[in-house]
Amino acid sequence: MTNVVVIGSQWGDEGKGKIVDWLSERADVIVRFQGGHNAGHTLVIDGVEYKLSLLPSGIVRSGKMSVIGNGVVIDPNALITEMDKLLSQNVAISPDNLLISYSASMILPVHQRVDQVREAIAAKAKIGTTGRGIGPAYEDKVARRGLRLADIVDPSAMAEKVRLLLAHHNLFLKGAGEEPMEAEPIIDGINSLRDRIMPFLGEAWALLDDARRDNKRILYEGAQGVMLDIDHGTYPFVTSSNTVAGQAATGAGVGVTTIGYVLGITKAYTTRVGSGPFPTEDEGPDGTLLGERGHEFGTVTGRKRRCGWFDAVMVRQAGKITGISGMALTKLDVLDGFDEIKICTGYKLDGQMIDRFPVATVDQELLEPVYEIMQGWEGTTRGARSWADLPPQAVKYIKRLEELTGIPVASVSTSPERNDTILVHDPFAG
Repeated sequence: MTNVVVIGSQWGDEGKGKIVDWLSERADVIVRFQGGHNAGHTLVIDGVEYKLSLLPSGIVRSGKMSVIGNGVVIDPNALITEMDKLLSQNVAISPDNLLISYSASMILPVHQRVDQVREAIAAKAKIGTTGRGIGPAYEDKVARRGLRLADIVDPSAMAEKVRLLLAHHNLFLKGAGEEPMEAEPIIDGINSLRDRIMPFLGEAWALLDDARRDNKRILYEGAQGVMLDIDHGTYPFVTSSNTVAGQAATGAGVGVTTIGYVLGITKAYTTRVGSGPFPTEDEGPDGTLLGERGHEFGTVTGRKRRCGWFDAVMVRQAGKITGISGMALTKLDVLDGFDEIKICTGYKLDGQMIDRFPVATVDQELLEPVYEIMQGWEGTTRGARSWADLPPQAVKYIKRLEELTGIPVASVSTSPERNDTILVHDPFAG
């Protein structure tokens, strides 16, 4: 058996929740390795809906160990709120089934304030962040002035670090015409949660090393998507962390050789939240219909997603950058009933054909998609659980996506229901 990394192969929101839910049932340890509470998964188990932002999906299953790795940035208030919500749903959460890395960085109220003020100042040039302080927290981590969860062990030292951090950020807030923030409310807020958080802290790398030696199945659960990666995405309209599969090693504290199968969750069309280039965006009735059928609103923010056609160039590039082993194709049923379905097979830039997503922002904004048009299908794919249940033209569409991206399809999801899935390859089998 092998370990599995789950990532999004587009701009996030690919429908990872259902796939991660299915995989987490079969895993022994589930690890969140990057991002913060700006991302979310919705799981439905035995008719009960669970919304997760920071906690790994394994937390809702008995007998599983969940780990929040060092690569995650954690808002203590958001963490406790999420835990309390799940506790109210009779989910057991204790140090027996949840470990949080000492090394994970904290998101503080000043990070949220700075995030929101920056977006307000940027106006039309805004990134489109969720305003939850993710970016500023990662900046402080890299600048070596941030606070980590290990800092709550010593309240006096923690308080001094908060004051130094505010001395830095208040310069910006004053310059932006905003009121500076006071240290004491932030310090008191952290201390009020200290006793709730402390029992869960530990060394994630050591637990994962033991699990690997015991031949346990480990599922690494990513957030967002490859094209939002801070290095490889549509910079600057990206998230503030690395979203590629290699980050599972760095963000969890394991060797890269211990990571096995990389499953790329891939929507059968394309969506994006916030600002940034989107070559295949359809702002006409087809795009509207995709959004309505796909219920394209963010799990965390409720923001409406931009919708468009499948971009095979982008997914192929994501697959090469992050080493995707197989594709979990989601929301195929949303395409039911379209007379024609478009697939982007290349771009035109300044009149020249190109076969990759360019790095320069100015080039990204000028991309013109080149489409291959496929006939839609009669009937429905919704609820299909085998190839025989699919209309022949739907099978042709799937096979064409495989050809254009160079990524084999490992599974096809045909509705939000877990069992409405065509399984081609078990990722844990390697």
